Amino acid sequence: MADHPDTDRMVRELWDREQIRQIKYKNMRHLDLKQWDEMAETFTADATTSWVDGDISLSGRDAIMDFLRSTPFSDGDSVITVHQCAAMEIEFLSQDHAKGTSRLYNPMWFREGEQLHLLLAFYRDEFKRTDAGWRISHSGHEYLYDDTFTRTDLPSHQVLYSHPF
Repeated sequence: MADHPDTDRMVRELWDREQIRQIKYKNMRHLDLKQWDEMAETFTADATTSWVDGDISLSGRDAIMDFLRSTPFSDGDSVITVHQCAAMEIEFLSQDHAKGTSRLYNPMWFREGEQLHLLLAFYRDEFKRTDAGWRISHSGHEYLYDDTFTRTDLPSHQVLYSHPF
């Protein structure tokens, strides 16, 4: 099989796609583990947000992290979250700028009141290549489904393990 004339370009693009996926997954892992300093490293300094269908719009990494540190989610004792993103589509806008769309599955457990919450959405993110690698320059999501109920409504439900934050 002969080498394709664009082999180097295609390999670089595949590498970039994987690096973009990795930074998104790392961002969500640090969010769920409440590792705020590590999560901050996944954003560009000038990152923006458009969460909750645009109701939470923030500008700058510091503003984003200040907001997250001030929410009921911040310590892990009040709310346990799992942000799972799948089927990421990546489109390169330039060599150093890309946008991504992925499905979000986000169950949450609010310990007080034994409330369970399920959010389904699509992430709409943008990424920029920096000296430190690809970083998130915009994070947004569009809701599809938002559901809540309490564990007391389900008497047979049991929590078998809870992470000790």
